[in-house]
Amino acid sequence: MSQSFRQLLALGCGVCLVAALATPVRAQAPQPNLRQAHDAVLQSQLERTVEAEGLAAQVAQGHLALALVDVTDPAAPRLAMLNGDRMMYAASMPKVAILLGALAEAEAGRLPINAATVGAMTNMIRYSSNEDATRVLRWVGIDRLAEILQSSRFALYDRAGAGGLWVGKSYGPEAAVRRDPLKNLSHGATVYQTARLYWMLATDQLLSAPMNTLMKQVLSKPGIQHKFVKGLGGRPGVEIFRKSGTWKNTHADSALVECQGRRYVLVGIAEHPDGGDWLARVAGPLHDLIVAPEVSIVAGTSHAARLTH
Repeated sequence: MSQSFRQLLALGCGVCLVAALATPVRAQAPQPNLRQAHDAVLQSQLERTVEAEGLAAQVAQGHLALALVDVTDPAAPRLAMLNGDRMMYAASMPKVAILLGALAEAEAGRLPINAATVGAMTNMIRYSSNEDATRVLRWVGIDRLAEILQSSRFALYDRAGAGGLWVGKSYGPEAAVRRDPLKNLSHGATVYQTARLYWMLATDQLLSAPMNTLMKQVLSKPGIQHKFVKGLGGRPGVEIFRKSGTWKNTHADSALVECQGRRYVLVGIAEHPDGGDWLARVAGPLHDLIVAPEVSIVAGTSHAARLTH
């Protein structure tokens, strides 16, 4: 057992004890509306960045969706998105919803936090293990996860609106048993609702404080170095909490990024053989919109120079 996993398990056991002793920290109240944080300046910057990367046509054709949320100031988030409410197949990215469901059940005392559960959650997220994703989903239950995602507490899927995060089958050979009501997808997402999940996590609105901490730990230390992780590889001081997904021509990524005292959420879904490259290409320039390029120096050259192409 690695030292990092022992630390994660120790944290999980501490979370279990705290959750067992504490009363529930919040009722099933609706979450604040992130849409009210739409920022015209950030929107314009997002659009110009996508155009500079040669991806405006892909957005217009519906093959690329992006959401960017500056959460540096929890009281004043800034949202920008392209095709934000487009319900798309998202491969393994909705495993983050399974993680939420498992921790919500653990918070309620219906799922233990131990070596087996924390280990399966960690493998599901960091290494995208389909076997562990199926295992954790069975612990929660597909029907129960649908209830959690549609509940007023989380409101991460809106069947009367644009949809959102959805998991309707295991990550194995079994057939889908509960496809999403709007687009008939087995594993679906909108970048807006995925970004909401990370925004709530970043601002301690998602779960109890101990469970939020455990969720961030599971999302940390990405084990697959592609897409956003690859695109941010040259930025110093970056810490990424992330879940990605790939299946055939579908490439998805979602992350909470912390760097130099600033925090932002970035989510993208691309439907194209080159979609993974698209997400890697935009990650750096979008990072520079939030983290001042002039203070991000690599080998004596600021990233500001990289934005003038």
